[in-house]
Amino acid sequence: MSATLRPMLEQGIAQLGLALAPAQVDLLLEFLALLQKWNKVYNLTAVRDPQEMLTHHLLDSLAAVAPLQQHVQTLPRAEGQLIPLLDVGSGGGLPGVVFAICCPEVDVSCVDTVAKKAAFIQQAAVSLKLRNLHGIHARVESLTRAHAVVSCRAFASLPDFTSWSRPALADDGVWFAMKGKYPADEIAALPADVDVFHVEQLQVPALDAERCIVWMRKL
Repeated sequence: MSATLRPMLEQGIAQLGLALAPAQVDLLLEFLALLQKWNKVYNLTAVRDPQEMLTHHLLDSLAAVAPLQQHVQTLPRAEGQLIPLLDVGSGGGLPGVVFAICCPEVDVSCVDTVAKKAAFIQQAAVSLKLRNLHGIHARVESLTRAHAVVSCRAFASLPDFTSWSRPALADDGVWFAMKGKYPADEIAALPADVDVFHVEQLQVPALDAERCIVWMRKL
């Protein structure tokens, strides 16, 4: 499978302008194979076709990597210190596992209320030898460790996402919500103490669909 998908993945990575090492590309393909294998038993995603998984999941998540990397580079950190990121409702590890592979300077915790999905993340961390990846079986509202970035992809409305994950966001942290079309109604429904400071349009290779990142912070 990886032999046929690798050229597509490498082309997508090039289109996104990402500088990934061959070992990182290997890990992305290994993750895709792992997702396929576990999906048969655990129903992690409705997408079954490997090629569709590549475009709708992997490349879709990879489109958010460069914006994340640019933000992380602006954050102060000590030598060897990792930036804590919480990926909320990440299901089969999208985009959390992709972030962990592509951004070794980020410590990624994927939280999900479904035990088997959190278990899959833990398995992925072991199989892919990703020490910066953790699966957490919990409700996000119960988490209080401060994270510099709290991300989600197709998880919930922006008001719900920010409300539920607020205790887990550092005071100077950012929310990083991956959305489809510009979510004007959701943005309008946000409380006054949540500031949308940037909406970034994304172009996903091989996918003809609108995508954006809504960047938010506490006021």
